[in-house]
Amino acid sequence: MDLSRQLKTAIKTGDLTFGQNQASDACANGEAKLLIYSVNCPQKYIDDLRARHPDVPMHRTDLVNRELGPACAKPFPISTICVLSEGDSELLSLQSNID
Repeated sequence: MDLSRQLKTAIKTGDLTFGQNQASDACANGEAKLLIYSVNCPQKYIDDLRARHPDVPMHRTDLVNRELGPACAKPFPISTICVLSEGDSELLSLQSNID
């Protein structure tokens, strides 16, 4: 799967939020369908969020935050993406890879 292409499709046709605070809020509200992390997202943040919301699938990419931002067509680094609605993308087919 071309993650960059799927992210851009989801941005156009679905609903994503960017950033740790927005992801935490979406999980707390029960809106999060998938969390996508950069490879350099702080492990403590991931562990805390996983402990509070074990039912939300989490996928760590092999992109650092400086690469994940441009992959989403954003001019800033992104460490956390929360999928609220995948739109026409195949993002929800990503397997959870965080233990």
